[in-house]
Amino acid sequence: MSFLGACVVPHPPLILPEIGHGEEQEISATIEAYNATAGWVVDKQPDLVVITSPHATIYADYLQISSGSAGRGSFANFGHPELTFEAKYDEAFVVEVEKMARDIDLPAGTLGKQNNELDHGTMIPLYFLQKAGYKGNIVRIGLSGLSNIYHYALGVLLREAADKLKRRLVIVASGDLSHKLKAEGPYGYAEEGPRFDQRMAECFATGDFLKLLTTPAKLANRAAECGLRSFWIMAGAFDCLGVDAKLLSCEGPFGVGYGIAQFTPTGRDESRNICEQAARQHKADMKLIRQQEDAYLRLARLSLESYVREHKTIDIPDGLPAELLNTRAGAFVSIKKAGELRGCIGTILPVRDNLAAEIIANAVSAGTADPRFSAVTAEELDELVYDVDVLSSPEPIDTPAQLDVKRYGVIVASEDGLRRGLLLPDLEGVDTVEEQISIARRKGNISPTEPVKLLRFEVTRHE
Repeated sequence: MSFLGACVVPHPPLILPEIGHGEEQEISATIEAYNATAGWVVDKQPDLVVITSPHATIYADYLQISSGSAGRGSFANFGHPELTFEAKYDEAFVVEVEKMARDIDLPAGTLGKQNNELDHGTMIPLYFLQKAGYKGNIVRIGLSGLSNIYHYALGVLLREAADKLKRRLVIVASGDLSHKLKAEGPYGYAEEGPRFDQRMAECFATGDFLKLLTTPAKLANRAAECGLRSFWIMAGAFDCLGVDAKLLSCEGPFGVGYGIAQFTPTGRDESRNICEQAARQHKADMKLIRQQEDAYLRLARLSLESYVREHKTIDIPDGLPAELLNTRAGAFVSIKKAGELRGCIGTILPVRDNLAAEIIANAVSAGTADPRFSAVTAEELDELVYDVDVLSSPEPIDTPAQLDVKRYGVIVASEDGLRRGLLLPDLEGVDTVEEQISIARRKGNISPTEPVKLLRFEVTRHE
């Protein structure tokens, strides 16, 4: 077998002495583990190192592989243009992976606008590898908004291409862990941050790639992780293989998690068909979600599914609870796919006869008329998860101090009332009132310095 192993590594720029100016000594355990892992890679004498990076080109629906003969980059964005790196690409390997991807309809390859400038998620692993003596070729791969199965499938193809071309291959999964480990850190604190890092440490230490692949999207999003999709690709290369896993370090003194681990294949193991196991678990999870939907969520789902499949808006069905028929209120319908937003449309105030009609119309609009997304297709319907937020009547407030990002949504209106932006409460990644107001301003096309009127509202969330 040509696949020699893989490793997980972080990419903090301050780990370089020229940038850290001594601060890097606070992550001395990470540096020691990084040097050991780079030596471990070089000792395997690979012909090729594939580096997957969250900071290479990212598309929502495509996994881009860098094309061309070589990549070059510097740390000019971090104030050090003199720190430059260069690596040759294995063009034949890229061609083979792209061909294999086409054969199985995997959206991966060299399409899209190419950026030949190496990113820091690639250069920092390259720094340690080259310092350890690696002089071979690399392949650089970006991540995507696609689900875990797509990333895992690309990892499978990397191993198969290495076997076909007889390349001695090591995969380097570049990615930081949570960015929300400390209140005084650059991204603040969320309780999901340490939980996410603990989960990753357990996966790395034991080689539990099923647990890795089925990490809850809500946990990952609220932890503001960086490398999970990179780790998914790496895991795919071990499909149906035994693995010797070794966690070398996991720390986060600056509020961002850095983990380093090594993985060596130990031979065929049909019980580790992780992708199939994850697909079965996902199917069971989706069935449970459907069983637990309340009347609000079932109505939103029925509305969009009927519209997409039959091209018509449903009538209000029989048997709905009285509050859906006798209440008028604004409502937002949010749709998610693989944990990522797929559409969200709503009304601040009621514009229809009752709440049921409001939900029916807004569910169709969320799936077909949100300008940020293409219309939902019939093939996607089984993968969609719905939220319905029922809004209270907005009330004017005098100061942002009267807001609570968890309890209240906000409406920011221009003084003439012609422009306004709304943001719902308790959203992932929105942790302060200042962030909430700033986002609402942008949504309403209102400048940061323009005088505004503020309104707040509460929601009853069905999820």
